[in-house]
Amino acid sequence: MADESLRGLIERATTIVCCGPGGVGKTTAAAAIAVEAARLGRRACVVTIDPAKRLADALGVEELHNTPSQVAGEWPGELWALMLDTKSTFDDLIRRYSTAPGQADSILDNRLYRNLSQALSGTQEYMAMEKLYELHEESRFDVVVVDTPPTRNALDFIDAPRRLVRFLDNRIFRLLMMPTRAYLRAVSVATQAFLRTVSRVVGSEVVDDAVAFFQAFEGMEQGFRDRAARVEAMLAEPGTRFVVVASPRRDAVEEARFFVDKLGETGITVAALVVNRVHPRFELPLGAPAADGALGENLAELQAVAEREEIHFADLAQRVRPAPVVRVPFLPADVHDLDGLALVGEHLV
Repeated sequence: MADESLRGLIERATTIVCCGPGGVGKTTAAAAIAVEAARLGRRACVVTIDPAKRLADALGVEELHNTPSQVAGEWPGELWALMLDTKSTFDDLIRRYSTAPGQADSILDNRLYRNLSQALSGTQEYMAMEKLYELHEESRFDVVVVDTPPTRNALDFIDAPRRLVRFLDNRIFRLLMMPTRAYLRAVSVATQAFLRTVSRVVGSEVVDDAVAFFQAFEGMEQGFRDRAARVEAMLAEPGTRFVVVASPRRDAVEEARFFVDKLGETGITVAALVVNRVHPRFELPLGAPAADGALGENLAELQAVAEREEIHFADLAQRVRPAPVVRVPFLPADVHDLDGLALVGEHLV
């Protein structure tokens, strides 16, 4: 069920996931929502998984780290921010689920792990979900606002818990785990034949690293499975709300429509739609004479642009009903500080 307003959502939600196409001001919207939460007296933390410095710049801080940093400002609540460090988050997770002395060090020193933790598809999205869950469980904050990657990668973010379980159930993973388990040694001859075949293609060192990694991973699977289930449950909680951010550009609207449909397929309801950088409608005061000449032409052209934009995202607005649709107009300058975020926030609420 959607909130009556975005303000109401900011007042009550415990997790706000901002998602949508790239290049529409999603990071700015997430930061502005967190600022508004602080202005409403809440303890808010905004998280970005975008390695660019846009969030830090907008908040007026030098840099952001993998742990929350407090942002100074004049509000009754608190504002904190962090930028995800994928590898550090993965390392912390390995340490948490180690079941034997030295197990974590064996994995962290493994070359395959070092490559996987930085390059494996979906790792960033899963670690972002882990960080979100970590902040949620710590209960330090009243609300956590998440700035996700562009649309299709954000779908990976939402699907990350299921993807991890699918990886653990993968036949290749199970095969590589076989030599480490005493009760499966009867089939290890077949496993060794498989590994010899793979070695001819990728090299014996790669296979040795892989076997060493999976041997070190022994006993940690259930911890990851349990965590993935808890993360998925968190996404389904009533306090977790999804805000789609778009712009009135035709391509951005089409991308946002794709995302809204995919969210619906997973049973997720959009809580609000933010349409950023909208051309405002300029209405003449009642009784004022009609503009003529160049001024009149400019006014007519701007009105036509505003009407086309409304038509562009009308279907998108219909798809998210009864969620509120919030329009943020083009601003006189780029948002690069807290005053700019406050101005965006005024339009949001």
